[in-house]
Amino acid sequence: MKKEKDNKPALVEDARMALTKKNYVMMLIGFAVIVLGFVLMTGGGSSSPDEFNYEMFNFRRITLAPILVIGGFAFEIFAIMKRFDGDKSKEE
Repeated sequence: MKKEKDNKPALVEDARMALTKKNYVMMLIGFAVIVLGFVLMTGGGSSSPDEFNYEMFNFRRITLAPILVIGGFAFEIFAIMKRFDGDKSKEE
């Protein structure tokens, strides 16, 4: 009697998740930085429309918050693209 070979494609044997737990943790950190940037942008308005409040043009709202938001999006891209190959013992 002949044993039948497994006709599984090579890709199925080498299949693994595209993102690991470390990637998801890094993505959560990036999301938190983006949210922090948007929270820092809030405020600075005046209570009445007749007076103008220059508080909305301070360093926190004009410089720091946009840097955090852009940095958070850049970190998100890095977190998605980063490949962790340190767990080679699990593959064997």
